Amino acid sequence: MEPRISAGPCSGMQGCSMSAGREGASVVREMPVHGGQVRQVMQRFPDAPTPFIDLSTGISPYAYPVVFPSQDALTRLPETCEEDALLQAAARAYGVPSTDMIAAVPGTQMLISLLPYLLTSRDVTIFGPTYSGHETSWQYAGAQVEIVTDAAAFQDATMKSGRVCILCNPNNPDGRLLAASEVSRLARQCEVSGSWLIVDEAFADFHDASVSRTLPQSGLLVLRSFGKSYGLPGVRLGFLVADPVLAGAARALVGSWPVGTLALEAGIQAFSDGGWLERSRRQIQQDRKRLEQLFRRAGLEPLGSCLLFMLIRMAQAQDLWCFLCERGIVTRIFAERLTDLRVGLPRDEDEWSRLNAALLQWCEH
Repeated sequence: MEPRISAGPCSGMQGCSMSAGREGASVVREMPVHGGQVRQVMQRFPDAPTPFIDLSTGISPYAYPVVFPSQDALTRLPETCEEDALLQAAARAYGVPSTDMIAAVPGTQMLISLLPYLLTSRDVTIFGPTYSGHETSWQYAGAQVEIVTDAAAFQDATMKSGRVCILCNPNNPDGRLLAASEVSRLARQCEVSGSWLIVDEAFADFHDASVSRTLPQSGLLVLRSFGKSYGLPGVRLGFLVADPVLAGAARALVGSWPVGTLALEAGIQAFSDGGWLERSRRQIQQDRKRLEQLFRRAGLEPLGSCLLFMLIRMAQAQDLWCFLCERGIVTRIFAERLTDLRVGLPRDEDEWSRLNAALLQWCEH
């Protein structure tokens, strides 16, 4: 049973009301288009306690302990040997046989923006609802984009010639997770029909559903994020994994020195420490269960299989978002789906305690 909603739960906000309806939807549309940007969000809540808790991004709460080089590393351009070392470490981590199949970039968002200039097709099907950046980048490039929301329609798209099909796995924001065998089957279908399958595996490091190990395969492109899994989003590091022709074209497109010296060092160290990622995975599995329990005690049913976040779907999602913001806790609300609220993992016991207290208050108010 969902908790009762009192009138005007966002009375602490300046100049607007999130109680319900058009006014609430208008305020949500003024929020950042992505997670993060906590200071911008919290300008609306001047009476909220600090420090603010950012649960809006789905980034691992555990940061890899990088030993960064001295400041001298910032006074020179990256060396070729450093770039090669990063590609070798990434190839081992993603299970591909050659560095010719890897392109490193400053974050997968850049790859998403560049993919329309890497592939020639302007007919695109996206398995949604999903991360909006894919649709935005292809529309900006003049593509005809359709969003389908069921597996059968997406499979039909993979059978069409010369089409770009885009799948996020695990999906953001609802945590939908397809088995690697199912994704591989879709990739083979694209190969037969002469299409491309782009699989965004930004949240895949803690799951066993990656298809990067099936490469090289004509028409399959896999995007991998570094910062989300290793808790270092500010490093800005991501990878395209594809057949050597496509990966080589991507490297040519981004040009020389695509990744800075600090990101190179962080990637080499973290990828070479496989034990750390497995230990982090075990801890995150426990944290995800703990987060589910908190929300279930508040009468809310979490959705999705992604370990780094969960989705709450409810008619009062706007009110809950605002209620938590008033208590200094920022989650992810979606202007295009006002019933959805995505919640990431707290970082420490203080954050867990504050979230638990806020949910108990929500249940009782």
